[in-house]
Order: sequence, then structure tokens, then C-alpha cells
Amino acid sequence: MAGGGHPEGPDTPASAPKPPARRGGMAGGIIQKMEKGPLGHVVAVGSGKGGVGKSSATALLAAELRRRGLSVGILDADITGPSIPKLFGLTGPLSDHGEGIEPASTAGGIRVVSSQFLVEDERTPVIWRGPLVTRLIIQFFQGVNWGALDYLLIDMPPGTSDVPLTVFQTIPIDGMVFVLTPQDLARLIVTKAMNMARDLHVPLLGLVENMSFLSCPHCQQTIDLFGPSQVAKVSQEYDIPVIARLPLDPAISAACDAGTIESLVLTDVAAYADGLLAAIRAQEQGRPTVL
Repeated sequence: MAGGGHPEGPDTPASAPKPPARRGGMAGGIIQKMEKGPLGHVVAVGSGKGGVGKSSATALLAAELRRRGLSVGILDADITGPSIPKLFGLTGPLSDHGEGIEPASTAGGIRVVSSQFLVEDERTPVIWRGPLVTRLIIQFFQGVNWGALDYLLIDMPPGTSDVPLTVFQTIPIDGMVFVLTPQDLARLIVTKAMNMARDLHVPLLGLVENMSFLSCPHCQQTIDLFGPSQVAKVSQEYDIPVIARLPLDPAISAACDAGTIESLVLTDVAAYADGLLAAIRAQEQGRPTVL
């Protein structure tokens, strides 16, 4: 599925790649859930707010799950601001041999689809209206040869509009992890996304506080660089666990820029994966957190 095509129509800019063929999700305008098929667990990771590191949180989780021998995929649902390929050092295009899109594969075997693979240059914007974005999300889930996966992680975009609505209403997700940073503004915005998920009956699996603290490289003292944490307030208000507190770590930033995020092995990330797996087990035992 090479980039560079131009969809027809007066509302579509010439810089946009060709939209995918419509393959379900909405029949005759009626929204319906797609089939899960051979996917074990489908988990969305989002925040409602940009700049909190949800894509790196998604990528770190995927890499840790893969290290544990689980088969993992990432659907990059941030269509207009994709960053997952950069974090793993991946480039396009994707291929389609007539039986569905073949996902890209990272060095460690994580399968990835992203709108970044549909354009010829990483600086080329995807300038699409909502209906085209919706169709692409549906095809990324249903029209990709994911194979049998233990976990498909969906990297959600900021906001509470077209893409989150499409994901919640058409993709059979098992629950959502919410990423925030310590500032009160991040707490305010993430609760909007949590309320949207709650209203659409999506299980709230847990909270990840990213950039939670900085460890001094000289004395190892913990520094609250962005002020007092707000995550406990959100956890108490929504009665869901804090499954991870991830540090502000220069090593993470360097790995993201170099496309080598799979190479990082961090204790905090291992605890993050433990927290997610515990939340999934609780949900499977009939105790999902849906307010």
C-alpha cells in the first residue's frame, strides 16, 4: 500500500494519500462492532491531551510485552500526527498483495500499521476530513493481516472527536489505559477522555503517570520537576488503579529520537507491564471498571 495517491473530491487536498477501500465497520450508515478474530486483547492507550508521551508509553509497553514472549501489534490511530514508526525506526510503504495489508515489523517482531507509511516523506502531512480518517481506522483494524496476536495496542490521538469515537464504537476493545503528566491541566484533560470512554461503555483499565519524576544522576534524589502529582486524585475519583509511574529519563528521549526504543530495559517499564496484565486479569475475572 504505497503512498503518494490522491483521493478524489473537492474537500480532499492534493497532498493527502489515497484513502483505503471501505471494508466494514459501518453498514448502510449503521455503526457496528467489528469482529476481533485472532486478536487476544485489544487495548487503547490515550490521554485526551497531546504532549504527555502516550506514544512512547505505548511503544515501551509493546516492547516489554514482546520481551516476555507475547505477540504484539500497534495500530497507530494518530492519523494526522503519527509517531510510532519513528520510535521504532520504521519506514514504509506497506504492501498489499490482494489479501489485506501486511503490517510493518520492528526488529523485535512487533507488527505496526500507521498513516506514516502512506506518505513518501515523513514531513508530508495527512490533511483529511473526518470521514476519510474514520475509514482508514476501520481498514487498519479489519483490513490488516495482523495474524494471531496476544495484544493489539491502539495508540490514540489527542481529543475526543472523530478517531476516538470511531475506535470506541467500531473496534472491540477490551479497555483503555490513560496517560497523564503531573500537572493539573493534564489531569483536567485526561478526565474528559475518561468520561468519554465511560459514556461509551469502555472499561477503564488504569492510569499511567508519565514524566512523573526525575532522578538526579549524581545523588539519585527524586525531583518532582512538574510539581505535585495529580494521579492519585484521578485514581480515587474514578476508582481505577495507577498501573505505572514512568520517569522523565534522557535515555528514553534518546532512544525515541534514534528509533531504538525496543532496546530499553527499564525497571519502571517492567512494572508498567505488570500493572497492565494485572488490570486485564481483573477485567477478565468479571470486575471491569466501567463507571
